[in-house]
Amino acid sequence: MTLLYRRLLSVVLCAAGLVGMTLTAERMRLNDDWAFALGHASDPAQDFQHATGYFSYLAKTGFGDGPASTAFDDRTWRRVNLPHDWAIEVPFDPRGSHSHGYKAMGPGFPETSVGWYRKQVFIPESDLGKKIYVEFDGIYRDADVFINGFFVGNEPSGYLGQQHDLTDYLNYGGNNVIVVRVDASMEEGWFYEGAGIYRHAWLTKKHPLHFVKDGVWVNPQLSANSWTVHLQSEVKNHLRESAAFTVHYRILNAAGEVVHSHESAQHPLDAGEMVVDHSDLHLAFDPDLWSIKSPTLYRIEADIMLGDELTDRFSTDFGFRTLEWDPDRGFFLNGKSVKIVGSNNHQDHAGVGAAIPDSLQEWRLRQLMAMGHNAYRTSHNPPTTELLQACDRLGILVINETRLMGINPYHFRQLERLVRRDRNHPSVILWGLGNEEWAIEGNIKGARITQTMQDFCHRLDPTRYATVAISGGWGGISQVVQVAGVNYIGQADPDQQHKDYPWQIILGTEETTTQQTRGIYVRDDERCHLPPLEDGSSRGNCEIGWKYYAERDWGAGVLFWTGFDYRGEPTPFGYPAIASQFGILDTCGFPKDSFYYLKSWWTDEPVLHLFPHWNWPGREGESIEVRLHSNCANAELFLNERSLGSQDMPVNGHLAWQVLYESGDLKVIGTWADGSKRTESVSTTGSAARIELIADRTQLAPDRNEVAMVTVRVLDEAGRVVPTAEDLIHLEASGVGEILGVGNGNPSSLEADVYVERVWGEPIGEWTAPNPADPDTAILWETQFDAPNVEDNTSVTLLFNALGENQRIVLNGEELEAGTLQLALEAGSLKPTGNLLRIEATPFPVWRDREGLFQLHPASFRFEQAPEAWKRKVFNGLAQVILGATPEQGTLTLKASADGLISDTLTVEIR
Repeated sequence: MTLLYRRLLSVVLCAAGLVGMTLTAERMRLNDDWAFALGHASDPAQDFQHATGYFSYLAKTGFGDGPASTAFDDRTWRRVNLPHDWAIEVPFDPRGSHSHGYKAMGPGFPETSVGWYRKQVFIPESDLGKKIYVEFDGIYRDADVFINGFFVGNEPSGYLGQQHDLTDYLNYGGNNVIVVRVDASMEEGWFYEGAGIYRHAWLTKKHPLHFVKDGVWVNPQLSANSWTVHLQSEVKNHLRESAAFTVHYRILNAAGEVVHSHESAQHPLDAGEMVVDHSDLHLAFDPDLWSIKSPTLYRIEADIMLGDELTDRFSTDFGFRTLEWDPDRGFFLNGKSVKIVGSNNHQDHAGVGAAIPDSLQEWRLRQLMAMGHNAYRTSHNPPTTELLQACDRLGILVINETRLMGINPYHFRQLERLVRRDRNHPSVILWGLGNEEWAIEGNIKGARITQTMQDFCHRLDPTRYATVAISGGWGGISQVVQVAGVNYIGQADPDQQHKDYPWQIILGTEETTTQQTRGIYVRDDERCHLPPLEDGSSRGNCEIGWKYYAERDWGAGVLFWTGFDYRGEPTPFGYPAIASQFGILDTCGFPKDSFYYLKSWWTDEPVLHLFPHWNWPGREGESIEVRLHSNCANAELFLNERSLGSQDMPVNGHLAWQVLYESGDLKVIGTWADGSKRTESVSTTGSAARIELIADRTQLAPDRNEVAMVTVRVLDEAGRVVPTAEDLIHLEASGVGEILGVGNGNPSSLEADVYVERVWGEPIGEWTAPNPADPDTAILWETQFDAPNVEDNTSVTLLFNALGENQRIVLNGEELEAGTLQLALEAGSLKPTGNLLRIEATPFPVWRDREGLFQLHPASFRFEQAPEAWKRKVFNGLAQVILGATPEQGTLTLKASADGLISDTLTVEIR
């Protein structure tokens, strides 16, 4: 619990008259300092001999072996912080999955498809009597979780959170080992999904009488011009006796002031049972509404009171807003018509893959908002909670989608957990039940499945409609779904659908963007680069799609595929293309030209965007089409001060001129309806001369969730971005903080996004017992070994295991200090050959401790090879560096240099 939260909690307790009562709930992040190593999907010997014992963890309780055992030595593993995506570290390979971006993972790559995580957690004796859980917000995928050798559960989905009760397995007053085995061999989607614990991990401690996870639903409803907050709170009694409790509710405004309070009726609850409190809070005031332009949030706090004892507190932000869908007039928020305009997005970003820090989630949303984007579809899986929280704060509408259609427990469990987790978010306006399910879209089975899922969803949340995105199979799902999601007008006839089903809402869940490689205007199949396509892979472009929905009031809106480029699905190319090119922004968030088309017609801001760039040596005298995206009324184009004519801007359109190329300056003057004028120029630049670093912010909180997004620009001597530059930039970070990743938006770049150290271990020698002794009274082991041959950038540590009590270690005749378990080796500290190592000890008296020794090597080498220095080429003049904060405070300095260019330095303060 942070200091700030403790202070706020104290204020609230005082206001509620609860001073002096003990709040026993505690929730802390478990993100830091995990040991990580790759295992193996098919060879137990390379998977640390996991599940090879006589009794497996499924045969006998507590028999987790290999890394799942508390006796396992993970000191030869690399240390990582969460969120972590190991797929981003794996090289590209043409044998890899096309849809996942040709990463060397999955079928055919068993050596990189399984990952292990281990972490020690101290649990004080004072926690005895509490309920203690470990929670993971998302692990991709098929994750087995262990605690102290006990198997506590599995979650096959890579997108669902999981909670495991650790209470009875813990060592109170001692260390506890949490272990996670992740198998990412199988794909759930047809896009890059990452690998590993890529969302937050938590340790939660609670009083035995507490709220069920995701069991509190805050449902504000407007009736007869007054608001009622309907509350549904699930409480579980883990005590061994019955308990009678009440729930105290408080609503706080944005200033932290209590604006309403309520005490529930008393609930008797038997041991081991669960009860639901239904309370209605009738407000005597008019709350500020949550909207796109003014996303006002309130906070509700719910306290379980067992007599005078406060046993648990739940708190969440929520908003007051009304949703209305009209089949002829579209979508209404708070009674006002809103055209839904936005994009679909997968959950990955250049440099970090699926392990997106919290502040980067918000940064990505702000880039989309800059073009007038008001809606976000979580394609095609449940999102991270932090994304929804950012949408709540920013006023972005969310279509929240489950992973897979179906009516069995596997499918319903995923849908139920999505709805229960996310139904308190005011940003969520629709539940997505599925996407492009071609086997069932156009037939009776699809209609049945959709109806059953829709009914199930509405029992969980009757306040929101459900949608399914349909991509051609009309006549099945489309006959019953409340909101028909149209994936591409080129594959559908929404006009006919509206005529045939006049009761149905129609929303463009996906529409084709102007597919393009950022900054590219001539097709290059060898480099897998695309100019702006008039007819994209799914037919059409941004202008065609937007005009269609803008002209139809019954069309609730449109979401383009996609906001950002994403890894995988590199249509229309194969290897070496490793990323899609559907995005309005590239994988770094750098805008493409279509960004400015949409901004022109989705915002009231003056927009004047002229393209292409004007660096075309060798094409002198050739005709090049010059386009303008703008919302001006009229524009006049000039080349080297010669007018090339003026044109009136059509509504929702663009302007174009055919220009005979000559180097120099293109200039456009736009005139708006009010007579105001603006000028935009595109010039032929000089050669690359210097580097410029620009950060979105230069001060970060000391929190690993905080990042600074740094744009690397290569400029000519006049300070203009060189639009064809591809210089290799060398990067060096010093001080506190770190580089998390790099990118440049090139969809066929095979450069590394991250540079990490390589850590591995090797057992030492063949051990003998020169003087056999009674194994119950003495241990005596001895080996001879040679010094390892390593490169200069590799450090070597000699690791010893605790084989018993009173352990003595003698290396080459010299006894090491008592208690030594590792020894850093300097050059020349070992003989080239014939080093003698001897270990003596008295066996541990506890058999369980002794049993674990059979899984240990008495000693081993740990090798750590320093990572390569950070570097990245710019692509069309730009690259990106993600700087991450650490808990330490100080200054983070980033230096960027390149051969022949003037370098630049940037500082970020972590305070």
